[in-house]
Amino acid sequence: MRPPRTTGPLAIVAAMEEELRAVLAQMPNAQVVSAAGRAYWCGHLHGQAVVAVLSRIGKVAAATTTTALLERFRARAVVFTGDAGGLADGVRVGDLIVAETLLQHDMDASPLFPRHEVPLYGHSRFATDPALRNELAAACVSVLADAPRLLGEAAMAEFRIHAPVLHHGLILSGDRFVSTGAESARLRAELPDALAQEMEGAAVAQVCCDYDVPFALVRVVSDRADDTAHTDFQRFIAEVARHYSAAIVEHLLRALPLAQTSPT
Repeated sequence: MRPPRTTGPLAIVAAMEEELRAVLAQMPNAQVVSAAGRAYWCGHLHGQAVVAVLSRIGKVAAATTTTALLERFRARAVVFTGDAGGLADGVRVGDLIVAETLLQHDMDASPLFPRHEVPLYGHSRFATDPALRNELAAACVSVLADAPRLLGEAAMAEFRIHAPVLHHGLILSGDRFVSTGAESARLRAELPDALAQEMEGAAVAQVCCDYDVPFALVRVVSDRADDTAHTDFQRFIAEVARHYSAAIVEHLLRALPLAQTSPT
């Protein structure tokens, strides 16, 4: 196992361009560096040395992005923000979920390995870093307490967001946009403790596990992963998710200790 990285920038990975732009708006002097066909913004945010990037969509793209963060930019930790489709009862649009573990729901190398187990790892679930996860959860609590002001009454009414809450637990990842009630029901039957599903997180978690780098992830619930999942999705990102992401990143960075070096 490699020794933990105590220097280097904190990596901020956003799932959607609108979310990344909301973060970059607070980094006007960031330097853009190209690597692996991606644009990485290097600079300082709320006193922290950071490198911010768009994950791109899907597990392979997210894994490539993360590998470049760790190899090229020597990120000391990775924080991912984005949206997800809710699965569990009680997980509502506008809620936040901080992942404790992540699993690839479309991984199936059976009968050579048990369904969902990642070959040669001996397990299917990748845990996030407890300390970083706790800091991220604290940031989410602060943001949720300020949700009416942050989002505005009109947006909360439009998306029927009322008293949003924070959840902790399992998030599923797969290379599918789950948008039917039947598929959502199948995931709940196979993995009844899953809170939500998305398309990148478990891949990022696996790469960070390989490099022994702390990782934490938060998702805002944009839909219920059913037949209405596509409805007003882009508007939700613009009116809700991007505000959540920028505010969560701000609260988190102000709470974390400063790194010893600036981004490369």
